[in-house]
Amino acid sequence: MPKFTVAPPLPRLIYSRQQGGASIGQCDACPPTERIRMRTSAEIYQPAPILSRQALDDSNWIVLGAMPVVINRAGLDWLENSAPSRPIASDFFTGLVETGLLVPENSPFPPREIIDTLSIWLHLTDRCNLRCAYCYLPHLPTDMTLETGRAAIDAAFRSAIAHGFRALKFKYAGGEPLLCFPLILQLNEYAQALGASHGFAVDGVVLSNGTLLDEAKARSLKENNIRLTLSLDGLEDCHNTQRPYTNGRGSFKDVVRAVDIACALNLTPDISITVSGRNAAGLSDLMKWILERDLSFSINFYRENDYSTQDKSLCLEDEMIIAGMRAAFGVIAANLPARPFLPALLDRTNLSIPHLRTCGVGKNYIVFDPQGRVAACQMIIQQTVGSILSPDPLTALNTDPSTIQNLPVEVKEPCNTCQWRFWCAGGCPLEAFRASGNYDGRSPNCNIYQSLFPEALRLEGMRLLKYAGDQTALIVE
Repeated sequence: MPKFTVAPPLPRLIYSRQQGGASIGQCDACPPTERIRMRTSAEIYQPAPILSRQALDDSNWIVLGAMPVVINRAGLDWLENSAPSRPIASDFFTGLVETGLLVPENSPFPPREIIDTLSIWLHLTDRCNLRCAYCYLPHLPTDMTLETGRAAIDAAFRSAIAHGFRALKFKYAGGEPLLCFPLILQLNEYAQALGASHGFAVDGVVLSNGTLLDEAKARSLKENNIRLTLSLDGLEDCHNTQRPYTNGRGSFKDVVRAVDIACALNLTPDISITVSGRNAAGLSDLMKWILERDLSFSINFYRENDYSTQDKSLCLEDEMIIAGMRAAFGVIAANLPARPFLPALLDRTNLSIPHLRTCGVGKNYIVFDPQGRVAACQMIIQQTVGSILSPDPLTALNTDPSTIQNLPVEVKEPCNTCQWRFWCAGGCPLEAFRASGNYDGRSPNCNIYQSLFPEALRLEGMRLLKYAGDQTALIVE
């Protein structure tokens, strides 16, 4: 009888096509982190350290080197037993290099950072029709004028040119920016025109509570290519307890109406969720609602501030937050979206690519208040450094020792030996300062992050397996 042999399985990788780029909804309220340049050519390559691995099934593991990758047993054996080698003509070898599992000899980890976008928070108004429990603003009757807004945009372009950025991202915020809707359109038009004249890509997003959105406004945003982020913290009471109107009435139904209006016009909004002690138990119900509608989202933790510090019901008690997040993760596991979600899944952490700083404060971020004064972060908008008259507002911010010091994680003593350091980057520096009195202090959310990181990675591995080979995940053998 003829003899048959079974060929051994080929080594295989599955990873996201969107390496460190657009995701299912990285929070627009905070500045983006740097990206990492992956090298794809060198004389000699060697395996990089695998910092975390989990079995997904009998054949596949989710591993974290420079980015999350699903690798099968044959691939893992090849990687673990390979010696330094020259590049070979193989899709698998190229995939290992692109995902950072193979690195040039003697190369540093993480690789050199890339920061190509300057993000600008335009605080159009301090007025708001809501009184959110965690708001950090005094709600003064102050609006930005068109003249001040244009001068702020001019100043942002001066900094972008001086620092060699290639793109600018404008966040039209408040307060409630839809109270100044004509100003949004005027400033966006001005920014787009300047971008075209200087050869810069210009992105615009409105950060809104949604209660004032109508069809006409939504249509104008769509026609002018302005994206929309809406705040929604839960279903019914879980939202209303945190985001009521000034008269105490809940805003949930009006936000849902805004979502429906935007979606009907194909202006699909990102949903920004703020998790606190008040609404953590309802997070899973909200996540089901979001995924059923195929909406982007970002999960953000409550930040203590001078106006909310007395409200202990908002505090992030570790066990309560972890339980609420795990319940939400269970919903995501049962309804896995196609788009990558790691940058948006766990507050200001980002497991999709290594980075040295949690956000762009002190590197590629400028906040302009309604008077045209400059601040490092919207959370401390009253602590200004310079103004629209500064020749280069970004340099003024980055060199001022009195404002937030956004240190790289490598110099943070509590963090620089942690296995997750290049994905957490130490958390929000302002939060660390409030908790410890030092900008290099330990994040008050550290236990939450470390408890949930492995589970977040497992979700990404499940997503990659589910969508392997389609437009969102690349499979190489």
